Amino acid sequence: MDAMKVDTGSLFDASGAGSFAREAEQAGYDGLWVAETGHDPFVALALAAAQTDRIELGTGIAVAFARNPMSMAMLANDLQIYSKGRFLLGLGSQIKPHIEKRFSMTWSHPAARMREYILAMRAIWEAWNERTPLAFRGDFYTHTLMSPFFDPGPNPHGTPKVLLAAVGSRMTEVAGEVADGLIVHGFTTERYLREVTLPALERGLALSGRTRSDVQISLPGFVVTGETPEQVQATTDAVKAQIAFYGSTPAYKVVLDLHGWGDLQAELNSLSKRGEWVEMGRLIDDEILHTFAVVCEPGEVPARVVERFGDIVDRFTAYTPAMADSKSWKAIVAGFHALGERP
Repeated sequence: MDAMKVDTGSLFDASGAGSFAREAEQAGYDGLWVAETGHDPFVALALAAAQTDRIELGTGIAVAFARNPMSMAMLANDLQIYSKGRFLLGLGSQIKPHIEKRFSMTWSHPAARMREYILAMRAIWEAWNERTPLAFRGDFYTHTLMSPFFDPGPNPHGTPKVLLAAVGSRMTEVAGEVADGLIVHGFTTERYLREVTLPALERGLALSGRTRSDVQISLPGFVVTGETPEQVQATTDAVKAQIAFYGSTPAYKVVLDLHGWGDLQAELNSLSKRGEWVEMGRLIDDEILHTFAVVCEPGEVPARVVERFGDIVDRFTAYTPAMADSKSWKAIVAGFHALGERP
C-alpha cells in the first residue's frame, strides 16, 4: 500500500480559509478537511482553493440531507473546477433531530436514502459530462430535467470523489457500494474498525464488484500528545470530553457495546440532558482513553498511528485540540511521510 496521507482539519469560517490552507500546504499536509458546523464549508474551500496548488480539499463532512442531490452536485462540481481536480466531497447523514428540527428537511431510511442520493448525483454529473439525458427516478429523488441554460457542461477535471461518513454497518455498506471512500467517524476504535467496519465495507464493495484498493478510508482519529505537561493535560481533558460527547449519542452505542461499555452510554446521555459536560468527561477513564486515542510523545505520533492503523487507513487526520497551532506538527507530518511504504 502507498504511504498513509496525513491531513488536517478546521472548523474555521471563510475569513481565514485561504491563509490556513496555504500554511497547511506549506507544512506538508496532504489534505485539508472543513466541517459543516457554524459555517458553510464550501465557501471556505473555494477560498482555500484559490491560494493553494497541491493540497487536497474536502468537506468533512457536508450534511447531505440538508440539500437535494442537484444542489449538492452543483456545489461539488464547482469546487472540483476551482480546485483543479483536488476536491473531495465528504458527505454525512447527520441525525434525525438535526435534519428535521434544524434543517426542516425529510428524514427516513437514512442508508437507503444516502445510497440513492449518491447515485442521483452521479446521474447528474454523467448528464453534464457525457451529454446524456438526465433520467434519474428513485424512491426518494427524481431528476429528469436538465435544459442547456442550467447545464455547466463537462468538467475538465472529471467528477469529484465522494467519501461517505459512517458508523453503523448499513451506512458503511453503502459507502462500499456507491462511494469512492469511507470517512470513519472519530468515535471508533481499532477493534471496531477491524471487526465491524471493514467487513461491512467489504460487503458493500462486493455488491459493486470492486475491491478494497478501489476506495480510500479516511480516519479523523484522536491523538493525545503535547510539548509540555500542561499541554498534555489540556489535550487529555479535551479528548476525554469529546469521547464522552460522542458516547452520549444513542446511534454510537454500538462502538461501546463491542468493548463491554454499553451501560456507559445511558449514563453519559443522562448527564448530557442535564448539561453536566464536565462530569461526562470524568467518566472516561484511562482505559477508554487509550482505546480510542493514540497517546504518546509528539515525535512518536507517526509510528504509533501507523502501527495501529497502517494496514487499514489510507489517510489520517489527528484530532488534537491543544496542539492545533503547535510547531511540532510540521515535524510530525514529515515523520508520516518519512515512514514511506506501508506493509
